[in-house]
Amino acid sequence: MTVHIEDIEVGLRFETSRRTVTEADVVAFAGVSGDFNPLHTDEIFASTESRFGRRIAHGPLVLSISYGLRSVRDDWKILALVECQRRFRAPVFPGDTVWGEYEVIEVRDSRSQPHAGFVSLQVYIRSDRSEVVQEGRDVLMVAAARRRD
Repeated sequence: MTVHIEDIEVGLRFETSRRTVTEADVVAFAGVSGDFNPLHTDEIFASTESRFGRRIAHGPLVLSISYGLRSVRDDWKILALVECQRRFRAPVFPGDTVWGEYEVIEVRDSRSQPHAGFVSLQVYIRSDRSEVVQEGRDVLMVAAARRRD
């Protein structure tokens, strides 16, 4: 079922599927991003020199994972990610399971794109340690069912 901008209402709340962040995820992300900061790659440094006591997953890795988690969003006819704001509130460790909680906080038509509108979402990414690890706001461009002129 394809969901268009007209079908999305302010106040809609939904949760995503869950996913465990693995050691392989952290290593692969370090390689792809080039971010080999010892907080992510050096267990001795992370356990002795950081406030976290062990290695942590990259914040942008967790952000990326959150976009791939299954949810009602998968049925939306998303044309673009327009904006992403995140605050990294707590660490995610290899082995932690994360998921997202979302709320639609604004739906509006586009002034320049008669075939689309914008959906703003409040975002909370949670971990199995009962913490909000990331919070922020996403803005998505979503297709309209028909052109508005």
